[in-house]
Amino acid sequence: MANSSASLKEYGRDLRTPRGPVDIPFLMLTLLLLTIGVVMVLSASYASAYYDLNNETNGNATYYFARQLFFALLGIVIMLVASRLPMSFYRRFSFAVLAVAIVLLMAVLVIGTKSHGARRWILIAGISLQPSEIAKIGVILYFSVLICRYKNLMGTFKYGVAPFGIILLVIIGLLALEPHLSASIIIILIGAIMMFVGGARLFWFIGGGIGVAGMLFIALNVLQYSADRISAWRDPFADSGDTGYQIVQSLYAIGSGGLFGLGLGQSRQKYLYLPEEHNDFIFSVICEELGFIGAGLILSLFALLIVRGYWLAMHCRDRYSFLVCVGITSLLAIQVILNVAVCTNLIPCTGISLPFFSYGGTALLMQMAEMGIILSVSRDIPDARTD
Repeated sequence: MANSSASLKEYGRDLRTPRGPVDIPFLMLTLLLLTIGVVMVLSASYASAYYDLNNETNGNATYYFARQLFFALLGIVIMLVASRLPMSFYRRFSFAVLAVAIVLLMAVLVIGTKSHGARRWILIAGISLQPSEIAKIGVILYFSVLICRYKNLMGTFKYGVAPFGIILLVIIGLLALEPHLSASIIIILIGAIMMFVGGARLFWFIGGGIGVAGMLFIALNVLQYSADRISAWRDPFADSGDTGYQIVQSLYAIGSGGLFGLGLGQSRQKYLYLPEEHNDFIFSVICEELGFIGAGLILSLFALLIVRGYWLAMHCRDRYSFLVCVGITSLLAIQVILNVAVCTNLIPCTGISLPFFSYGGTALLMQMAEMGIILSVSRDIPDARTD
């Protein structure tokens, strides 16, 4: 009985234990952001879809919207299913998720689809998948298992650094071959957060930070596209017709929105001026159409969702659920912050999507699954129940 009790405290309830309802505030915030995101995809994408810039829409102005709506509805189903599965299920299959992600990352280098000079997607049964999205949740789930396993040894190099570092090096190495710098940065940050929360010594983070800085320095001096992005970030208007074009158009869109915006559907930059207007730079269209107030309200909704996620983490009844909840919430926060920073030129331009808003099936489905996992965590928190 002692071992059973310890396992319960460490990993949570088993399949036979009754559970409560999901956390309603977190659920409603997720659905509200998802709904606004689908509407904004319609507004931002219909011009480029009509002109068929990517030779895939056949002039159908609602092409991207229809697909995003389909993935949103499917994502809701996935979220609800994920919320029904106990945390013991995710613990049991955490290594399998990470292993599948690594295998797909290797496969994408061989049979992946190439776009914009990078090979980041793989076609499986006619569906385009981005393995880096699976790798993010794989790292969170399996790192949580390792931290629980080595909870009293996280201050050592052998158990608190080495296994985590090896996993990160394998994933980052595969992403570097695509190349996919933005996903590498996000996964490094998530890994560092998980290790820090798990109890790894601060000394190892200093050493790791120096190593990451060294790799970034090499990347910026070896990879020409990275050097160009740094130059465009420092002065986008110096070459506004080439390397600085995307960020200049983004700043035009944000600036023209003013306080109240031009109105929903009234963006001018989406008419073939702003690249990736329905994807990585959809926040710029939001600012142009809804203005500072509208964009501020959307960011406030994200802030409420993130705060609620951390609140649920702080009220978890077991360590594994706490770690998973912190990891997923931190992933959401990182992607929102970095996307907004890119659109406003606070950091160099790189491909980071805005959760629930940017067009993309794999990313949206994974995000909804991640929200479902947090909702699963909430079902074991008495204080979060509303019945």
